[in-house]
Amino acid sequence: MLPSLRRGPGPWLLSSSCSSFFVRRNSTVPPSRFTALASRKSSRYQIYQSLSSDPYVNLSIEHFLLENAPSDSSILFLYINKPCVVIGRNQNPWLETNLRPLQNTHTVQNNEVSNGEGVLYVRRRSGGGAVFHDEGNLNYSVISPRSTFTRNKHAEMVVRALHRLGATNTSVSERHDIMMSTEALNRDSDASAPEPLMRKISGSAFKLTSQRALHHGTCLLDSPNIHNIGYFLRSPARDYVKARGVESVRSPVGNVSSIFTDASMPFSIQGVIASIMEEFAQLYAINPDAILRAQRAHVNEGELYTGDNWVVGTVGESQASEELEIKRGIDELQSMEWKYTQTPQFTFSTFPFEEDPRPRPPLLSSLPPSTRAFLRLKHGAIIESQISLSPNPLEASKQSNRVHEALNGRRLHEISPSQLNGILSRMDHEAEGNAIQSLSTFLASKLL
Repeated sequence: MLPSLRRGPGPWLLSSSCSSFFVRRNSTVPPSRFTALASRKSSRYQIYQSLSSDPYVNLSIEHFLLENAPSDSSILFLYINKPCVVIGRNQNPWLETNLRPLQNTHTVQNNEVSNGEGVLYVRRRSGGGAVFHDEGNLNYSVISPRSTFTRNKHAEMVVRALHRLGATNTSVSERHDIMMSTEALNRDSDASAPEPLMRKISGSAFKLTSQRALHHGTCLLDSPNIHNIGYFLRSPARDYVKARGVESVRSPVGNVSSIFTDASMPFSIQGVIASIMEEFAQLYAINPDAILRAQRAHVNEGELYTGDNWVVGTVGESQASEELEIKRGIDELQSMEWKYTQTPQFTFSTFPFEEDPRPRPPLLSSLPPSTRAFLRLKHGAIIESQISLSPNPLEASKQSNRVHEALNGRRLHEISPSQLNGILSRMDHEAEGNAIQSLSTFLASKLL
């Protein structure tokens, strides 16, 4: 049961079924003090809820806390992002995402998300797999001393918070994910079309430094896009790409809110946030005043509260605009260099070869059977290519050389479909004009 909050003429009162605490008022400070307080040596316990839905802002605040908070501090940071796909630092966006709709300035045409905004593509600084964020997904981040860190510690904390609210069918898996059993939900369902018994509601990623450990995870609470997530995480180039780096493990997903469809009380994301804060406070034996202030901070937007060894409150756009290190972090995450040139080496091939002997899907009927398209990329730039249409080996070699002269060293993300068509036209074979257009359209649909 969540603690209830009451305010009378005297001090704040935190009451629960077990005990009551009278809480002294502590200092309220402006948002401009965030960086100083977060870095203060005595700030051993910190709890923040972001008021920003910008993933670049939230990831950069998180990174600032990892780099600047005291080495013995324990920090909880909670945030909800606007719709975006976030991949791990060592992942390949051409393999992990459907890049075409993930344009920062365009609205998705055929699969619009619930709020009608475009879906961002983001590369984070930690490892792990690709995930989808939206207004129904809560992100939790815990930064703690590396000496006391374990990979399940804070996922289990979140599970206890969910159990506190009634989601007792959640548990931590061997992969440090949080899973939800749907067995109880399926007892009365059509046995001819059973759903998977376990659905993933939370994935984790980690970043370790010499003294600090960062664990951040998602938590699918009430995503309105739950049935469209696969569209954004399903690459059209998957059958053709062989990549180094980390590949995501795909699992069926579900919303925690599905457990509460028949509940008398409405499901509340803020209730989950309050419960996670409560479990964090119990895990680290934090002053009751700190947890009370943290749970109510979102009501008084833009305020921080501090005690002798703790800081809690809300953060967001003001910190992003005022703190130079956070601004630099945002600029880095938004840069095309970070988004694309961090990509480990990979190949794209329409035919099997020694490094990637997988069978390939049939070519388009508008392309001659002799069509071959191969690219090798390093840091997102083309370093090797073999693209040809002719069945004659000598002519195919000439075509490939002409195309490679134009492609060599080009960054893939900087090539537009029209530019690609112009480059392929260098094959200079009038009889194959339609085939060139078909090949250009095919490659653009997979990679551009």
